[in-house]
Amino acid sequence: MKLIFAIVNGDDSAAVSKALAKNGFRATKLASSGSFLSSGNTTFLICVEENEVDAVIGVVQQKCHHRKQFIPAAPVYGPATGQLPSMPVEVPVGGATIFVTNIERFEKL
Repeated sequence: MKLIFAIVNGDDSAAVSKALAKNGFRATKLASSGSFLSSGNTTFLICVEENEVDAVIGVVQQKCHHRKQFIPAAPVYGPATGQLPSMPVEVPVGGATIFVTNIERFEKL
């Protein structure tokens, strides 16, 4: 058995959850946040047989989309004027981060 940790953007969470259920995969959802943008993510825990791993990854890949987001840049300090406003920075967000690990034992009680 394999345990898949799929960390997806909060904007894609509902679509991933529905698609997993539609394809017969059960998942546990955990609220999480990224360290860089501190934005909301969802971490899915999905336990499947080894031959189903690629199918789960395919479902997640279909529903997670890359996008760009503007974030405020750190303020710039000038010698005479103090804090100066800075332009927002465009960063890529979305997609998914997936980890697959071996599971020695799995029980649903």
